[in-house]
Amino acid sequence: MSLLSLDTVKTLLFWYVVWTSTLKAQRHLRARGLRASVRDVYLYASQYIIRLVLRAPATRQKVESQMNQAKLGIEERLVPKGPNVVRHLALPEEGKPLEWILAEMEKMDSENQHSTSWRLGKLSGAVYHGGQDLQDVIIAAYGRYCVSNPLHPELFPAVRKMEAEIVSMCLHLYNNPTGAGVMTAGGTESIIMAVKTYRDWARDVKGITDPEMILPASAHVAFDKGAAYLKIKTHLIPVDRVTRRVDLKHVKAAINSNTIMLVGSCVNFPDGNQDDIVGLAQLATRYNVGLHVDCCLGSFVVPYLEKAGLANGDEDGRYKLEPFDFRVKGVTSISCDTHKYGFSPKGTSVVMYRDAQLRKYQYYVNPHWTGGVYASPSMSGSRPGALIAGTWAVMQHMGSSGYLESCRSIVISARKIANAIQEEIPELYVLGSPPASVVGFASKHPKVNAMEVGDAMSKRGWHLNALADPPGVHIACTKLTVSVVDMFIADLKDSVRDAKLAPSGQGVMVQLYGLGKSSPVGPSMVGELATAFLDALYKA
Repeated sequence: MSLLSLDTVKTLLFWYVVWTSTLKAQRHLRARGLRASVRDVYLYASQYIIRLVLRAPATRQKVESQMNQAKLGIEERLVPKGPNVVRHLALPEEGKPLEWILAEMEKMDSENQHSTSWRLGKLSGAVYHGGQDLQDVIIAAYGRYCVSNPLHPELFPAVRKMEAEIVSMCLHLYNNPTGAGVMTAGGTESIIMAVKTYRDWARDVKGITDPEMILPASAHVAFDKGAAYLKIKTHLIPVDRVTRRVDLKHVKAAINSNTIMLVGSCVNFPDGNQDDIVGLAQLATRYNVGLHVDCCLGSFVVPYLEKAGLANGDEDGRYKLEPFDFRVKGVTSISCDTHKYGFSPKGTSVVMYRDAQLRKYQYYVNPHWTGGVYASPSMSGSRPGALIAGTWAVMQHMGSSGYLESCRSIVISARKIANAIQEEIPELYVLGSPPASVVGFASKHPKVNAMEVGDAMSKRGWHLNALADPPGVHIACTKLTVSVVDMFIADLKDSVRDAKLAPSGQGVMVQLYGLGKSSPVGPSMVGELATAFLDALYKA
């Protein structure tokens, strides 16, 4: 009888494993589609075979030699060298005066020959400088609260008040004054906190223990980063090659009983386009899942497009902004970077929720710790209150009228660039119809490599972002861009000419992204170089 029972248990266990594995495979196939699933299998098999080939001593030695050379090139660009470079690898025996410290900082600023001054404005995003007056405001606020820590609100009540008011101002900006939110250290933390919130909400309310999330291929990589940290399966949905919006039919097919959240962007990082937030919200409402709208890059631009008279686009219907904020039923959370177009100090962002009931799933609370009851709203424990003070001060100094004017000038600059590409540079085309501050472009000429164009722009002093699918380049316009728009357009025309007539094939964009497409193991090689880049950051 006991043997029969044991055999029955084994049989039931076997069929349970078969059933759960089949269910996972069916969900995966439904979400990815037959073609993408077959491609995944092909890539896996190809990578396995190529790795076997790379184990041959001669092949391995050649690849390692080329990779080591590339890694050395990365290090040479980042780490200053030469007889005049002084390295401070251990604490000095005696403390240095302020004059020495400032002089040494000045020296370090000029040590690297590859560095480019951001003040020239020849860069994509990176530095969201609001002007000298805002810099003075930030410095004054930072100096007043440089030792403050919001972990101890009873010691720093003003910082607690300012943080609450920053969240409230952002909620009003995104049309949810009765909602809730939290400040974070940046857009990545805001996004990861939202992912954590939906994971815990779904586990508590829906009993989901094997969570999955659905995001556009154009969504910020921070969502995938959060999924990797929090052990959540992701389904990456392709975007339309013309509109650059996520395919809603594919999103719907990917939804299953383990889905915890959908994602949309306004605007996305790669090409500055907006997903169909209304369509995504309808799906989120129908299937009772969260919808997070990533407005980290849209931040203090997209909420002002309507007031600036720019939301309806131009006479040809290009650059139109669709509904995206909490006025859309089904939008349950939004992330907004105050340190981008809000011009606050770097390291500040806000994640907002439709209500406080949802926000509580973001919190970490431990009443059993031997050190006492511990509770924190986000990833960090101690936080720099000075950054909160700087953000509050900047928002008060700018006011709604200041943000409206900055939105108008930045977006008009971006549209001038987009129009010039479409009307004056036939070798290129604009990706989608970007409504805000980012313009992505790719090549439509067989003899023009967009990466060559990007490298040619680098030779002219521009620091732009490379895109992978399709191969392209983007510029995120800022207040610094406004005064150099005409220079950008002229340099872009010259760079297209260079890429067409005399491609070098030796630039960083061409080599790095060409390597990524070179073979099924290309991405892993790029990943190895990215790791070398991170290692170089910590080489003193």
